[in-house]
Amino acid sequence: MWVWGRAFAMVLLGWASPAFAQSDNLLPVPSGQPVHLSDVLLDNNPGELWVRFRFIAPKIGSTVGRIGYDVASADMEHLCQTLAVAYVAKYELDPARVVISLSDRPIEFGRSSPDATQYFEAYRLEQSRCIWEGL
Repeated sequence: MWVWGRAFAMVLLGWASPAFAQSDNLLPVPSGQPVHLSDVLLDNNPGELWVRFRFIAPKIGSTVGRIGYDVASADMEHLCQTLAVAYVAKYELDPARVVISLSDRPIEFGRSSPDATQYFEAYRLEQSRCIWEGL
């Protein structure tokens, strides 16, 4: 059985490598916005395993011409279904929740950044499907 500390980054087989920060490694999402994987965290701090997929999406925000939450939420669901489900299966994880987050800039986990825009969604996995849980 694995024992997890607070939250720590997993850099496994390039899933969260610096290469994802380059534009040629963008992940396809329904909105078409540029999105790349920043890191994957295994977090046992809530008392159960949560797998957190953190993405950089520089075009999110509430100002004119930015991608708002309503559009970004479809992107988060898509990322859960297409990336998180495969990742969890590949590494034989059994998380209580999967959290997908989008940030307009890199932010250290657990730190606040008042100027940053961040969106979060939580899902439970059931039969290889992401079921929205809301945060």
